[in-house]
Amino acid sequence: MPIEKLRSVVLCSLMASLMAAGAFIHVPIGPVPVVLTNLFVLLSGLLLGARWGAASAALYLLVGAIGLPVFSGGRGGLAHLFGPTGGYLFGFILSAWTTGFISERFRRSMTGSVIAVIFGSLIIYGLGVPWLKAITKMTWNKAWMVGMVPFIPGDALKAVVAVILLRSVKPILDRPIRSVPE
Repeated sequence: MPIEKLRSVVLCSLMASLMAAGAFIHVPIGPVPVVLTNLFVLLSGLLLGARWGAASAALYLLVGAIGLPVFSGGRGGLAHLFGPTGGYLFGFILSAWTTGFISERFRRSMTGSVIAVIFGSLIIYGLGVPWLKAITKMTWNKAWMVGMVPFIPGDALKAVVAVILLRSVKPILDRPIRSVPE
């Protein structure tokens, strides 16, 4: 396997692992505890680009789908994936792809990164809230109030942190890889 592809596979796996770890880190912001999974979803798009960012989110969902407890609250399995929060989870793949796509088009500028994480966050809500409404039979108003409004402050903070982390981590990841002796 070429070294650059190996590097991408390793980083993809690392980001999926961070998404899983983020599900267990609860930040008490406001009335709703916030987990850090979507911080790593956004960061995977920013750092890895559209293709590998989406692959890392898909890997995270696959690991959860087979039953490992990687989702919020230590849950896993297909039932959780297709439960009330399933839309948010499936939104991670499209969010990471979109975040990466926009970031790549703006050549990873600060403005492009900010625009990318805003769209990435909106995509998670855009898939999550309608799914929540459909599964729970809530009204639109209740679905917005339960599935989006309480999370906006925390998600805005996570988007800012993702852009800041990009500025710190990207130069390290861009360093050339020294070949290893065979």
